[in-house]
Amino acid sequence: MKVPDAAPHAATSTVAPGPFSPLGQRLFAVLWVATVIGNIGTFMRDVASGWLAAEISRSPGSVALVQAAATLPVFLLALPAGALSDIVDRRKFLIIVQVFLALVSATLAFLAAFDSVTTLGLVALTFAGGAGAALLGPAWQSIVPELVPKSDLKAAIALNSLGLNIARAVGPAVGGLLLTTFGAAVTYGVDVLTYAAVVAALIWWQRTPRTADRLGENLGGAMRAGVRYVWASPELRRVLLRAVLFFLFASVAWALLPIVAREVMHGGAGYYGAMLGAIGAGAVGGAILLPYARKSLTIDGLMLAASLLIAAVIVALSFAPPHWAGIVLAVLFGAGWIAVLTTLNATAQSVLPNWVRGRGLAAYLMAFNGAMTAGSLLWGAVGEGLGVPLTLLVGGGCMAVVALVAYRLPLPPGDADLSPANHWAEPIAAANMPNDRGPVLVTVEYRVPASSRAQFHAALQALASERRRDGAFAWGVSEDTADPERLLEWFFVESWAEHLRQHQRVSRMDADLQAEVTRFHAGPMPPKVSHYVALTQDAADAGQDVQER
Repeated sequence: MKVPDAAPHAATSTVAPGPFSPLGQRLFAVLWVATVIGNIGTFMRDVASGWLAAEISRSPGSVALVQAAATLPVFLLALPAGALSDIVDRRKFLIIVQVFLALVSATLAFLAAFDSVTTLGLVALTFAGGAGAALLGPAWQSIVPELVPKSDLKAAIALNSLGLNIARAVGPAVGGLLLTTFGAAVTYGVDVLTYAAVVAALIWWQRTPRTADRLGENLGGAMRAGVRYVWASPELRRVLLRAVLFFLFASVAWALLPIVAREVMHGGAGYYGAMLGAIGAGAVGGAILLPYARKSLTIDGLMLAASLLIAAVIVALSFAPPHWAGIVLAVLFGAGWIAVLTTLNATAQSVLPNWVRGRGLAAYLMAFNGAMTAGSLLWGAVGEGLGVPLTLLVGGGCMAVVALVAYRLPLPPGDADLSPANHWAEPIAAANMPNDRGPVLVTVEYRVPASSRAQFHAALQALASERRRDGAFAWGVSEDTADPERLLEWFFVESWAEHLRQHQRVSRMDADLQAEVTRFHAGPMPPKVSHYVALTQDAADAGQDVQER
């Protein structure tokens, strides 16, 4: 769970900041426990679904299709979910989605009780569960600053990661035990009860209603702003590329794990659950050891080491090792997985300012789940043709090669100051400008000596990306034909409200870029800024009415 800025009504802490200090906040502790319980139920459901898929059809393609159905909705819905998390009441939204997911699991329990689960039905309900998870992700990430003081925010994020991996360790083991002892129907039924626990905790939370924002975004505008930011941010695009390269090949293990446990390792449902539990245990151990690894490795070195470890595990599984060795390999896989996951997630967050964090993380989730979906389908098809052991061997080998290539695409350091600068003067409007008027043309006039034009133009190109990240959909620079030293930077923003938001979005790093451009300006300071709004027929008629009065 992570998000934008801390809310003004966030709790105050009397506990010295430490790794577990957020649990001293009653509200955070209750919701943290509830989410751990809910995630345990989700992993139990996944165990039951994965095993049923392997029982119904021993085809690698069918088993991989279930995995793809779980991740595809996140790819499709992450961006609108990220935008929704910024414009709706998050508490009510979370409750509604949790009830929907409970109904999905209840339907699975009913079908399993009457032995009526088919591959098509399992895929459809898994897709529905994935859609719920896609809607939940950004909203959960967005509530943490409301639960803890700012000093505890990083520790709260780390605890959420720990809680997820505790659930990853416990859920599959419990799910495997319930599946072996009582069957899939009971396993799904217990999952329904875990959703009830989460809903109860959310109902107990008396969230302070947020104040109305006169510049509040609608869903379409918020999504467009998010897409513009991603497109104009080379740092975030580098993280997304690294994520796609990793998850596309690492997905071979997740896509084929049920059939690996059953057909390659010759284990039962309990052993499959034990392997998943071992992955979760390895992730918890890896999360604990990660701070020590970071002291001796760069983020790119850590990514390379973890990727090669996972590739080695995938190759080793292709040789059908003994059951105990399979568990050890699963632990190592979990440790490598959490190292990569945490590194990519933390880097993505470090290059995102608060105003677009939810949407930027949604783009990361799209890359993650899109690559997992494509990889699952790819490796399922390869498994059909080559068989599972050879597919694991090919997938692990390809992953090792790609990891070495990706190492030459370093991740961004993420050390820029992205806090709001608030240094732009309020734009002047002769009348009360309607927020929906647009598009808006903004011009900045510079006087640059001929000797400085080349350096000025280079600095301005760096500023162009900032303009686009913060809201501009078109940008350019022009020179006066009668006076070549008079240069005009211009950009378009879709509405007056969006330009006012642009004022709030400019970060301290962006202010530094602007200062670098302005130092070449040889005229009066600051450079002259003008705003022009498209003149519609309604606006022209309104102006005529005012003049006649």
